Amino acid sequence: MIKNLMKPSTLLAASAIALSALATNVSAQNTSTTGYLVDTRGAVVKDAFNLCWRTGYWSPAMAIAECDPDLVRKAAPSAPPPRALPPLAPRPAPKPAAKPAAAKTLVITSTELFDFDKSVLTSAAKATLDKEVVARLKEFATIQFVNVNGHTDRLGSPQYNQKLSERRAESIRAYLVSKGTDAAKIEIYGFGKTLPVKSCPDQKDRKALIACLQPNRRVVVEVKGLPK
Repeated sequence: MIKNLMKPSTLLAASAIALSALATNVSAQNTSTTGYLVDTRGAVVKDAFNLCWRTGYWSPAMAIAECDPDLVRKAAPSAPPPRALPPLAPRPAPKPAAKPAAAKTLVITSTELFDFDKSVLTSAAKATLDKEVVARLKEFATIQFVNVNGHTDRLGSPQYNQKLSERRAESIRAYLVSKGTDAAKIEIYGFGKTLPVKSCPDQKDRKALIACLQPNRRVVVEVKGLPK
């Protein structure tokens, strides 16, 4: 009978090769136990204290819950889905900007306010102004300006008629101020006989000529402002 004798070093080498082959085989069968010694069934080998046998290349990253539960990272609880925000209420459409009121211009021509060669308002002239001018000023919410333009007929020198037209315009301004119009808003202008509205031929009857030229002895009131 021939005995198969092997040297101790040869026996250790063979054992290492066998364990390595076993570990490779088990790793191929179950990768979740990589780093632990397993038996032929793929189960992790445990000692008498129920502790798993680790391989020499084991690292904490290879820990499994069966053997090292404290090293296994617990899956973080999934964050709850964000709460749906309520739909935003639609913004109301902006209101169209109100158009600014257009300025209003009023031109009033008043005749028969003054006697020939006079600048003093008669009672009849004041009544005419109340009706034709003062009452119309109430149509404005605000007044930007009031221009009072005085005129004369062609009888007399240009210098005299210029002064006369200015005095007539000043008489109208003073009357409007007495009726509540802001004096700072009123400007007066004298045009003398430069802007006639009626032509009359010369004639011997002077009174008839003066009567014919009456429309030229006038006052024009121009008002500009915002209407009510």
